[in-house]
Amino acid sequence: FFFFRSTTTTTTTTTMAPVQDETMTMMMMEEDDDTNIDSNTTTATTTTATTSLNLSNAATTIDPSVVSSRILQSPSLQKTEDEPMDNNDDSQQPTFRKLTALSANHNQVEYRRVRCPPHRYTPLREHWEQILTPLVEYLKLQVRFNTKTRSIEMKTSQHTLDTGALQKGADFCSAFMLGFEVQDAVALLRLDDLYVESFQVTDVKMLNGDHLSRAIGRVAGQDGKTRFAIENATRTRIVVADQRIHLLGSFANLRVARNAICDLILGAPPGKVYNSMRSVAKRMSERY
Repeated sequence: FFFFRSTTTTTTTTTMAPVQDETMTMMMMEEDDDTNIDSNTTTATTTTATTSLNLSNAATTIDPSVVSSRILQSPSLQKTEDEPMDNNDDSQQPTFRKLTALSANHNQVEYRRVRCPPHRYTPLREHWEQILTPLVEYLKLQVRFNTKTRSIEMKTSQHTLDTGALQKGADFCSAFMLGFEVQDAVALLRLDDLYVESFQVTDVKMLNGDHLSRAIGRVAGQDGKTRFAIENATRTRIVVADQRIHLLGSFANLRVARNAICDLILGAPPGKVYNSMRSVAKRMSERY
């Protein structure tokens, strides 16, 4: 019985040995595979690092003609690259003819009428040719003087190009009727920032009798020296017609001249008005 147990033990030990050998063999093969994988991974990492180092110097080492982009361009962009666009081709842009004043107003003729006061009838007759020339040749208007109504009548025609020509002509004639010279009134036709302003002496201060006469005299000055000084300092034109005062000039210059005239009407000394006006005019000239 003892011998049988020992044989069994020996047999069991003998049969278990091949199993352990196979297990050791498989573990060694797995270790070899892990080693190969680690070596491959190390090789791939080294290759990637080398490639990244090479790409870092791509600006100096890679030929653009060899590199192929993975971005697919649209046919229109490819056509633009193959055939550069001609920017000077204006054949596709529409061209329209400039509308005349008559066409812009739906072929309706516009009229303007400017009345002539009695005291301006003689100057109008003497300067009629100078007034008519810019209206007909420059603005392309049809102009006539109606002797029955004593007014200047203007209308547009097919030759009138500027849509605002009729209004400019009416402003020009109105300025002449207020008492401005033709040379000064013509500036309204050539410049767009000129205005005409009118006010009465009594609008500034209610004066009567001799007080009103002295106020008008302070504005005009001896032989018109005060008026000329204000005109030269503010680059405006002033007309003193009894109690009414008319100003012609730009907006900023009109404000300076109007303030100086109002100070004279209120009774300020002329010397003080001159100094303040000249200082303001000097600041304006330095600004612009």
